[in-house]
Amino acid sequence: MEEMRNFSFSLFLILSISQLLISPVSAQRLTFVELNCENLFDTRHDEDKQDQEFLPDGTRRWTRTRYWRKVNAIGQELLSCSTDLPDLVALVEVENDSAMRDLTRRSLLRSAGYDYLMTCSPDVRGIDVALLYHPARFRPLCYDVITVEPLPDMRPTRDILYVQGETVGGDTLHVFVVHAPSRYGGELPTRPHRQRVAETLLQAAATLMQGNVIVAGDFNDYADSHSLQQLAAGGLVNVSASARGAARRALGTYRYQGEWHSIDHVLTSHQLAACVDSVYVNDAIFLLQPDTKYGGWKPRRTYNGYQYQRGYSDHLPLVVTINLSKNAPLTNHQ
Repeated sequence: MEEMRNFSFSLFLILSISQLLISPVSAQRLTFVELNCENLFDTRHDEDKQDQEFLPDGTRRWTRTRYWRKVNAIGQELLSCSTDLPDLVALVEVENDSAMRDLTRRSLLRSAGYDYLMTCSPDVRGIDVALLYHPARFRPLCYDVITVEPLPDMRPTRDILYVQGETVGGDTLHVFVVHAPSRYGGELPTRPHRQRVAETLLQAAATLMQGNVIVAGDFNDYADSHSLQQLAAGGLVNVSASARGAARRALGTYRYQGEWHSIDHVLTSHQLAACVDSVYVNDAIFLLQPDTKYGGWKPRRTYNGYQYQRGYSDHLPLVVTINLSKNAPLTNHQ
């Protein structure tokens, strides 16, 4: 019965895409989504990368059947974020161009017309970040990959993706996608690693703060953590700091030992913060499952440890709606 409900919902989304594409949407309005995909790996080994656990004979038994289920699950998750197609999507934990091509060309998103830009980072597992965009709503003008120089005790981490583009309304938008180092090994010992990412990001964005800047991703830190406070001191506003579930099931994007937290964030320049209409967590019921140990709900993840769960992700999507007409006198800052 559950599989039938999922199939019916997926079919509904496919049939709705053409209608969504022609829906009359204001040129000044944007829907931005951030999502940690929870290890969107393909089933092939990338040379010099430690991705063996996500191979058919690896510890997670990552078969093509499981892979394609995952690709379609991420597509379904993104399509459920708003009544219209999201204009821009910051994706975290995507392995490579192969996975992104399958997501945009061969999944439930295949009729949506998305394109993407992504990094190719020195991360030892081969994890990268990407920006999904709809060419009819956002036109990239240039992009760059910003390397985070590691500290002496720090493994190479994910590059920061920077994209400058123009919206359909003619506004210039600067987008940064981030995946900061984890807390593995302890929060305090690894804190400088995340602060190094924040420092690198602020250096890259310093000359852009008077314009429309969006910084999004998984920071592996909370809103009151040092790295996020560092970004705030540098001129960024955490517009997602108080985001809660649209259906009031989730109090954050991530749940650990029964407690909801948000380590995913969307920050903007002060100019763009004034244009934000709403920020919420997509806590659609199919993305959740009962938390039998602590009560309430938790994300329906792909794996619980090494146990395959047939789910979506261990993170929930953040959704930000923006009305650029609110800063019309100040648009197009470079």
